[in-house]
Amino acid sequence: MKNVRIIGTGSYTPDNIVSNKDLSSFVDTSDEWISSRTGIKNRRISTGEGTVSLSVEAAKRAIASSGITPDEIDLIIVATICSDHCTPSAACEVQRDIGAHDAMCFDMNAACSGFVYALNTATAYIKMGMAKKALVIGTEVLSRLTDWEDRSTCVLFGDGSGAAIISESEEVGIDNFYCRSLGSLSEHLVCGSRDFVNPYTNQKVDPYIRMNGQEVYKFVCTYVPNAIKKVIEQSPYTFEDIDHFVLHQANMRILDSVAKRLKIDKDKIYSNIQSYGNTSAASVPIVLDEMIRKGILKKGHKIVIAGFGGGLTYGAGMITL
Repeated sequence: MKNVRIIGTGSYTPDNIVSNKDLSSFVDTSDEWISSRTGIKNRRISTGEGTVSLSVEAAKRAIASSGITPDEIDLIIVATICSDHCTPSAACEVQRDIGAHDAMCFDMNAACSGFVYALNTATAYIKMGMAKKALVIGTEVLSRLTDWEDRSTCVLFGDGSGAAIISESEEVGIDNFYCRSLGSLSEHLVCGSRDFVNPYTNQKVDPYIRMNGQEVYKFVCTYVPNAIKKVIEQSPYTFEDIDHFVLHQANMRILDSVAKRLKIDKDKIYSNIQSYGNTSAASVPIVLDEMIRKGILKKGHKIVIAGFGGGLTYGAGMITL
């Protein structure tokens, strides 16, 4: 079975920065209320750029950092719950815009776990010899799906995109994953779709994100530490060997709780939630790219990535850069 490594990363977020103070001008909230409960100070909100636009920009940056050309890519997966169209997939539109002419393309919906799920899937394709180089993207334009009158959710989310190029390699890079789903808890984090209208029915659908925050918090604190333990146990490494933990940026309290339960030094858990909010499937690759660009992550570093969210879904992966 082939080895697989990450050879390039990229990210892109809209220019429009919306602060907690900005939100308080039209929502009954305040900077103190938001930041003390979530750790969020700002988020990026699109003024018109869609999922494909954000994905293409992140993809171009990942391709540039990898040193490959688009026509070398033979698999594209976009993890998103915000695709611009039901069909074509965002991945097919990204393929068109970057010139990856011979790639297989599809989208993946695993909400905030999306990038981890997609990276797991692309890795499996390469390990089995069904692809050589893959572009994996996590992108969300959650401002489309947010009820801006619902204080419990509108303060949380932001828009953005992150991408990674992975390739077959002689060196071990992406080691293993542990991904699971709990459909029995699906009602705790939902987002509707189009109204169900045909000549025989007319059913209205709530099109916005709705979340039972307490139940999601309990789910994360129970299952995510277990997933992280699993991927480390299945690797030749120990917790002490891990240089950094790259976790989905959902809420600072959640990050602190996971660190406490696993007895991880907080310095090993990088966070940028204060600047971007919860960007769902985009958060892990945005953090990954930011840490690489800042020189925090270097070749040879061992990291664990983890995502968790709607489905309910969760997953973790063990990676050597």
